[in-house]
Amino acid sequence: MFLDILVAVDGSEHGAAALRTASQLAREEHARLTVITAVPPAPAFAQITAAGAASLTDVAELMGEAGKRIRAQVDELPQDLSVTSIVGAGQPDEVILARLRDGRHDLLVMGTRGLGRVGSALLGSVSQAVLHQARVPVLVVHAPNAAEAPAASAP
Repeated sequence: MFLDILVAVDGSEHGAAALRTASQLAREEHARLTVITAVPPAPAFAQITAAGAASLTDVAELMGEAGKRIRAQVDELPQDLSVTSIVGAGQPDEVILARLRDGRHDLLVMGTRGLGRVGSALLGSVSQAVLHQARVPVLVVHAPNAAEAPAASAP
């Protein structure tokens, strides 16, 4: 049913749950998986250095760190999956929507909340924005909380 699945991750547990769900779907559907993360711009007060100019090396460092994090997550996926990883710069919802417009994805998987500021009562602001503008089906995944997680069995 799905041939090319896009999954948005951000280092949060909701993002990790979305990646687990997307990888399972990709294996079952024999679909390609594209993992995307975004490096949002720093707040205006944080962009100015002592010299009074924005530091481009900071942006490059943030992109590199995001690339390392996404690579670590991708390396944990089953080896038989076709996986591409992308690090974009900008507001996460804009980066995700731009990729949906430019790519040939037929499903987006993302977490309900991420690492950003508190969003609405039901969904994070990025999830909510993407849901309203995406032109493909969107699967929004909740991370299990501690009470819902299965207990580890004793040996």
